[in-house]
Amino acid sequence: MNSNATPYYKQNRLKQLRAFCTTAACGSISKAAEKLFLSQPSVSLQIQALERELDTTLFERRGPSIRLTPEGITLLEISRPLVQGIDSLNETFTERSGSLEKGELNIAAGESTILYILPDALQKFSQQYPGIRIKLHNVTGRDGMAMLRADTADFAIGSMLEVPDDIQYHPIFEFNPVLITPLEHPLSALKNITLQDIGPHGLILPPRHLSTWRMVDMVFQQHNINYTVTLEAGGWEVIKKYVSIGLGISIVTDICLTGNENLARIPLDEFFPTRSYGSVIRRGKFLSEAARQFLIMMDSSFNFSSPVRT
Repeated sequence: MNSNATPYYKQNRLKQLRAFCTTAACGSISKAAEKLFLSQPSVSLQIQALERELDTTLFERRGPSIRLTPEGITLLEISRPLVQGIDSLNETFTERSGSLEKGELNIAAGESTILYILPDALQKFSQQYPGIRIKLHNVTGRDGMAMLRADTADFAIGSMLEVPDDIQYHPIFEFNPVLITPLEHPLSALKNITLQDIGPHGLILPPRHLSTWRMVDMVFQQHNINYTVTLEAGGWEVIKKYVSIGLGISIVTDICLTGNENLARIPLDEFFPTRSYGSVIRRGKFLSEAARQFLIMMDSSFNFSSPVRT
């Protein structure tokens, strides 16, 4: 027997790590098996072999649901970039040794980002790299984070008020908060508007779980001023439409204002913080060359080797 032969368990380590990482991303052995086109027992055996080799428990098993142990979290941080790098080896090699002639780029973003920030960058990127397929996922911030953690998106573009420990956020653009009202609304005639002036009028805001609502609520609470929300509506274009027909007023970031709206626009910089929009990446994420080039195209000063601001 050749004493220099690679042990069997090491020959299969990539399969074991792939099964482990996929299970962690899916939160279920059965879902991981479907994604990997394997049987559920096969995925379970690969994870068990990895646990025996490392002499640890990687998942807490509670019936059909599983959860990473602290040791599992540590292994995931180490192994996920390795598995991603191997699985995308052919594509990455083609990209880096050639001229990005083919590949795929998955971007998660909300409606406002898709409508107002991404068009120019997407057009420029597509013209420069026509062989790269771009998949644009229109998702809320919560769903976008889930895609990043499941590695179904290369990165997200959006706004973040709070940055989790496993996420890197790099601000690129800044926008100012403004109050929008119908042109003939009483508030549109005021020179120095206050929060007390806004409070009695019904607000139209995005759904409660989104960051805009939390920001508005925080500012009014800090000033101990009551306010009312008369309508929840998803998307700035929808909100602008309903404000224009007199169903309420709204507080938006001027990212969504083109200057062609039939609305009064009143700055609120005195009360509300500037909002930033930028790139959102899972820490440790292996970025393809297509993803790198797109992010650099959006912000030429982006430095992937330095810590990302949070």
